[in-house]
Amino acid sequence: MRNTVLAHILLFIANLIYAINYTVAKDVMPNYIEPSGFILLRVTGAAALFAVSYLLIVKEKVDKKDLFRLAICGLFGIAINQLLFFEGLNLTTPINAAIIMTLTPVLVVALSILILQERLNFKINIGLLIGFSGASTLILNSGNSSLLNDFTVGNAFILINATSYALYLVLIKPLMEKYHPITIMFFVFSFGLLFVFPFGYVELSEVVWASIPKKIIWEIFFVVICTTFIAYLFNSTALKYLTPATVSIYIYLQPLLATIIAILFSSDSLDVIKIISIFMIFIGVYLVSVKSNNECKQKLS
Repeated sequence: MRNTVLAHILLFIANLIYAINYTVAKDVMPNYIEPSGFILLRVTGAAALFAVSYLLIVKEKVDKKDLFRLAICGLFGIAINQLLFFEGLNLTTPINAAIIMTLTPVLVVALSILILQERLNFKINIGLLIGFSGASTLILNSGNSSLLNDFTVGNAFILINATSYALYLVLIKPLMEKYHPITIMFFVFSFGLLFVFPFGYVELSEVVWASIPKKIIWEIFFVVICTTFIAYLFNSTALKYLTPATVSIYIYLQPLLATIIAILFSSDSLDVIKIISIFMIFIGVYLVSVKSNNECKQKLS
């Protein structure tokens, strides 16, 4: 019970970090660092932090047969996930990207059925539908979207990114039940760094560090330490005790948290549509979490 509660707290914190990151990353990229170079920087920084944590704290051996799965997780969870998201964001609107990303929990459930042979049930179906509706309404209410009549290359990149991240969550779940989260993240980020390096090296080498303001330097530290290192660690730790469906549906909290932050800083206002959307998101997260966690407990018992 304690582990389950802790897992939900970690997921909430991770998604709060992601919600803040939308604003922070926008300041850094592409004004000071190009997308692929910025990804290489954050992956390198996080990989170094996980390496130090692994060597000093965990020192856990990994079966050779699991290295291939870890490499695949590095490819889908780090390289394809991050490269296509930021490249896609450059080619489409943030609203379009946010709408497409709300498909992630649906993709996770579908892939869980195919790969992990999990059973689909009515409560999860309803929870996904309500959560998706609430998140989509909240996003659409924040501005105009051209998603339906302007399906660009950027939208395609974001869709592949969402599918890649969903596959990563499903593939990594069996490993989380076997190893320490830091061990998993050390290998995943190490492999991810190998895949990202060829795409980001040139852009990162062209950065003029002396011209970057201190405020931007602090924001870079935030993205590397909080958004990449801490958020990935918290998500992976939660995945040890929860199902991929539960972890993924927390993505619906990101537009909600971003809206709350905007309201607190007086850059947005609360209206009836926002209140209804927030209520729907909480119901969706609750329904999927309760049902998925019960099934997870049954498997562990």
